[in-house]
Amino acid sequence: MTDKMAIAIGLVLFLGILVYYRVPSMVAKMLDARAERIRAQLEEARAAKEEAQTLLASFERKQAEVQRDADEIVRRAKSEATAASEQAQVDLQESIARKLRAAEDRIAQAEASATREVRNAAAAAATAAAREAIGGGLSQDRADALLDDGIATIGARLN
Repeated sequence: MTDKMAIAIGLVLFLGILVYYRVPSMVAKMLDARAERIRAQLEEARAAKEEAQTLLASFERKQAEVQRDADEIVRRAKSEATAASEQAQVDLQESIARKLRAAEDRIAQAEASATREVRNAAAAAATAAAREAIGGGLSQDRADALLDDGIATIGARLN
C-alpha cells in the first residue's frame, strides 16, 4: 500500500464517520439556524429603521408646526404692538386736544374776568369822577386830570 492509498482510505473512513454521525446535517442545521438568526436580526433592524424614519417624520412635522405657531405668535404680537402704538397715538392726540381746550377755556375765563375788572374799574372811576363833578364844582382841568387817571388805570389793568 502506498502512502497515497493510505491517505485516501483514511480520508474515506473519516468522511464515512462524519456521515454516520450525521455531522453534515448538524452543520447544515447550525448554518440554517444562524442564517435564520441573521434574517431575524435584519428584519428587526429594518423594522427599527422604519420606526426611526416614522419618528423622524413625526418630529419634523411637529417642528414645522411649532415653527408655524411661533411665527403666528410673533406676527400677532407685532400686530398687537402696532395696534397699541396707534391707540396710544390716538389717546395722546385726544389728551393734547383736551388740554388745549382746557387752556383755551381758562384763557377765555381770564379774558372775561379781566374785562369785568376793567369795566368795574371804569365804572368806579366814572362814578368817582361824576360824584366829584356833581358835588364839588369840578374845574375843567381837574375833570381832564381825573379822566386821564381813569384811562391810565384801565390801561394798566388791561396789560
